[in-house]
Amino acid sequence: MTGGPLVVLVGPMGSGKSTVGALLAERLGAPYRDTDADIVAAEGREISDIFVEDGEERFRALEKAAVAAAVAEHEGVLALGGGAVLDAGTRALLAGLPVAYLSMDVEEAVRRVGLGVARPLLAVNPRRQWRELMDARRHLYEEVARAVVATDARTPEEVAEAVLDALELKDA
Repeated sequence: MTGGPLVVLVGPMGSGKSTVGALLAERLGAPYRDTDADIVAAEGREISDIFVEDGEERFRALEKAAVAAAVAEHEGVLALGGGAVLDAGTRALLAGLPVAYLSMDVEEAVRRVGLGVARPLLAVNPRRQWRELMDARRHLYEEVARAVVATDARTPEEVAEAVLDALELKDA
């Protein structure tokens, strides 16, 4: 490995990390990787099933390992799961990397994520739970981010462009 990921995207579920990450990878001519997809591939089951069958603690251990492997191995665009920043070791790994936090407000989150999607941490009263998750995580996203990019009322293409601008990667 030479220098680590070109871009790391963090933010809550539904903020567009996967969609924007794929667009950024295309624009930068770099590979794209999603740590949630890595976990699903390694475990052979969906994240919601891991939560139900093994619990959040087991999922967070898998997530920590997936992020560490991806940061060490991947030199393209990397999207992390919404809760990856909860781990202090993961936050330390992200220090100094070109991290963009994709932010959004609760109404945008509900519009994007919906209320019936399999999101284990939003099973009951999604609006309240999303606000509580963000109260617990917002400062962590901001801690690791070199740039904060609002996604509200923006297309994925507009968000990708804003990330490139914010991280000064236009000519990368």
